[in-house]
Parts: sequence; structure tokens; C-alpha cells
Amino acid sequence: MSATASGVAGLFSWPTRVYWEDTDAGGVVYHAQYVAFMERARSEWLRAHGYGQATLRDDHGTVFAVRAMRIDFRSPARLDDALEVSVALRQCRRASAVFVQEVRRNGDLLLDAEVRIAALSAEDFKPRAIPDTLYTQLKSLETSAE
Repeated sequence: MSATASGVAGLFSWPTRVYWEDTDAGGVVYHAQYVAFMERARSEWLRAHGYGQATLRDDHGTVFAVRAMRIDFRSPARLDDALEVSVALRQCRRASAVFVQEVRRNGDLLLDAEVRIAALSAEDFKPRAIPDTLYTQLKSLETSAE
């Protein structure tokens, strides 16, 4: 499966499927697994814009870490469901960014979240400014608040 961009400006969508390891004994996606789905989608969003995690770390001395997260669980996903995990950059500041994300199944909203990430030095994990070239690119990708 490959990533797609929807008709919404700045929206990125990453497909995933629910496997046994993602579920509880009842075949329902375990709540923490959604965090992993969203992390993968954000990583692929960055890669699609030319900044894979290894490139950020090795060439720019920067890593991103989740600072805060708000999640609304609306409906469960189940074993073997095909999901779309979307990513849009809501706000970019010099050392942090806020993403909005959704998980959908056949267009139905299962979860929505707001994720604040912090830019850190890859060497000592202390806060640092996002490298200028990436910051400029991210600022151009910001979506307006809904």
C-alpha cells in the first residue's frame, strides 16, 4: 500500500491494516496501538517531504519526540480492518509542531487526535530549534485551524 494525499490541502494519508498483534482478546484494536499507527503516519509524512528520521538525526542532529497528545476514541477498529491514518500540520513553531490526525475505516471516523511534538538535539535530547530549511518547509505546509 502507498501513501496518498486527499483533496484537502496539506492532508497526508497512510494506509494500514489491523493484525492480531494490534488487538486484544476480543479482536478489537488495543487503545495504545493507535498511537503506533499515528507515529508511523507522521514518520511517513516527514519522509514524503524529504526528511526521514535517519536523515533528521544524522544530517541535522535533530529528533522529534511527542510532548503532548489529545485523543478522542469514537469507534473501535477490529481485526483485519483496512484503515487510513491521516496527518496534517496545524502549527509549526521554532522548536515544536502540532499535528492533527484521524484514523478512518471506509471513510468513517474512528479516532481523532492532536499531537504536539518537540524538536530535540539528537546528541543530548535537549530542546533545540528546528533546522532552518525544515522549519521553512514546515511553515509552508501548515493548514488552517478548522
